[in-house]
Amino acid sequence: MDGAHSASPPIVDVRGLTIGHEDAVLAKDVTFQVHRGEVFAILGESGSGKTTLVRFIIGLEEPSDGRIDVAGRGRPDLDHGLPPFGVMFQSGALFGSMTVGENVQLPLEEWTDLPPDAVTAIAQAKLRVVGLEGAFDKRPSELSGGMVRRAGIARALALDPELVFLDEPSAGLDPQTATEIDELIVTLNRALGVTVVMVTHELASVYRVADRCMLLDAKSKSVLAIGDPRGLSRSDDPLIRAFFHPERVEQEEAR
Repeated sequence: MDGAHSASPPIVDVRGLTIGHEDAVLAKDVTFQVHRGEVFAILGESGSGKTTLVRFIIGLEEPSDGRIDVAGRGRPDLDHGLPPFGVMFQSGALFGSMTVGENVQLPLEEWTDLPPDAVTAIAQAKLRVVGLEGAFDKRPSELSGGMVRRAGIARALALDPELVFLDEPSAGLDPQTATEIDELIVTLNRALGVTVVMVTHELASVYRVADRCMLLDAKSKSVLAIGDPRGLSRSDDPLIRAFFHPERVEQEEAR
């Protein structure tokens, strides 16, 4: 796998980025790469800049410094050209006034000139991919939390991107549903070859799906570590160890 990665350019390349703005800097000198075909997790406590980092990468925020390259096309310009990625925002972020099918159709209607029948057929196909065959005409309010996340992932896949960003895909879900979402992510990655960048604080999900992860630290405003999550969990660095083993910290503090 490492050989394949080294032979091709990264699909995401971030160099020296400041996350945030002058009055509210969350992290400085953020540098990392995401390899094609991997699942890469962005970790960190609340306030470390995980979601804000994704907003910078996908072009919703303009950085004050640093360099961002996505799929060899530089920093995304959402006003010009089809984006080379799909996004599932926090909690699925479906529009409640629309049906599930209409939500999935949105990127196709925005970015393509396909006829309505083709748009509908593609949306139905994406819902089948995520296991929501019968949900096309339902409203988001009729879905469970896990089904809403699946619908959000289907919308992220609408344009057949090679890269998807998933913001807290399993947060707040019961353990069984969270595991099912993780299994879906693995399927998308391994069966469809989709590169996945996921923001999460769910360690169980990280161990199940992530090839590598990056840990952001709110206190030092920096990247603490990048690597295989199981390897990082064995780190001697107290800050890294505290994130991966919070129960040990609690036990030590209770003594």
